[in-house]
Amino acid sequence: MVKLFSILSNGFKGDNAMAKGKWNRVILREICDSVKYGYTASAKSEPIGPKFLRITDIVPNHIDWSSVPHCEIDKDNLSKYLLKKNDIVIARTGATTGYAKRIRTKQHAIFASYLVRIRINPKCNSKYIGYVIESDEYKQFIQLNIGGAAQPHANAQILTSFPIPLPPLPTQRKIAAILSTYDDLIENNTRRIKILEDMAQTLYREWFVHYRFPGYENVPMVESELGAIPQGWEVKKFGGVSYNFDRLRKPLSGQVRSTMQGEYPYYGAAKILDYINGYLFDGRYLLIGEDGSVVTKDGKPVLQLVTGKFWVNNHTHVVQGKSPISTNFLYLFMSNVTITSYITGAAQPKINQENLNRIPVIFPPENLLEQFENTIQPNFENIIALNLKNANLCQTRDLLLPKLISGKIDVSDLDIDRDSTI
Repeated sequence: MVKLFSILSNGFKGDNAMAKGKWNRVILREICDSVKYGYTASAKSEPIGPKFLRITDIVPNHIDWSSVPHCEIDKDNLSKYLLKKNDIVIARTGATTGYAKRIRTKQHAIFASYLVRIRINPKCNSKYIGYVIESDEYKQFIQLNIGGAAQPHANAQILTSFPIPLPPLPTQRKIAAILSTYDDLIENNTRRIKILEDMAQTLYREWFVHYRFPGYENVPMVESELGAIPQGWEVKKFGGVSYNFDRLRKPLSGQVRSTMQGEYPYYGAAKILDYINGYLFDGRYLLIGEDGSVVTKDGKPVLQLVTGKFWVNNHTHVVQGKSPISTNFLYLFMSNVTITSYITGAAQPKINQENLNRIPVIFPPENLLEQFENTIQPNFENIIALNLKNANLCQTRDLLLPKLISGKIDVSDLDIDRDSTI
């Protein structure tokens, strides 16, 4: 793997036709075995059926299957809409028309009606085709060909009219293997992030939910509005232990964002929606879903703990901890709060700032907060470093991708000892 990165960093100087980007192109639909529109149903948070993949689930860099909802479907339709590994789904409506994802793992899932699913002929490498369709070149092509002013859209005919650069199958496999190397590293880092966060969450619950903090044996329990709490602890309101920056939020339409493409993440209520060339915030913040995606299936708030420069729309609260409460502590606290009683609206769930600010927070002594922060800080520092590595890996992969799929980097002599045919 080190050798592979070294070669790619130095670049190839091939002078053959392929290295000059002269691969033939074929229309996407010509290499599709099937093209199908998705299933119409209502998403359910309860696990009452298969996962129900939607447009919002395929916009981020990777599909977070843990956040994908479910839906009810009968057996006959299940077989029609069931996703298979290496299927490719493409958004056909809205600001993200043309966004696509290849299904990288086996999932018990179907796809929603605003997606189109394509299956690639076995004579081509699905991984390679997936990377091409996920590329900016494909998105830009679709954006130039979509219809609709108020609501952009593209039918299957348009979505499959893209001219795919098609090198020989062995070269397709090599390109897919190179790009998969970056994705494998990103997924490995993501798993490490999950472990580090789970460790911090476990310690938080041990100290501040079960009250088994250092020296707890010598601290009597007293009654409070939240039940029995250790003596010397207080109950405060969320608004009293946090700073709110909602007034600085500024939503941008998909059309505007398409003219501002760049490196800074643009956050919505539940995830990154885009990357643009400007930012509103710079630092460590907790984002709490305000409307739309505000609650998880187990009744917890939708949270994003972010660091660095970013933009945010008006569908998520932007907060920081107020000393001695840290933003890390605030995140762990909110991760363990059930917020269903603070949500208003049936058709469009919402947790407004007033309701958010009245959530009771158990406030331990300052010395215990400091001890806890010192204990968990290395975990969060490692998480920040791993997220930065992932961002750099994504950027490198995305810069490399057009050079590989155009043939500007010659991989014909590269020996890749990994199975890229799956």
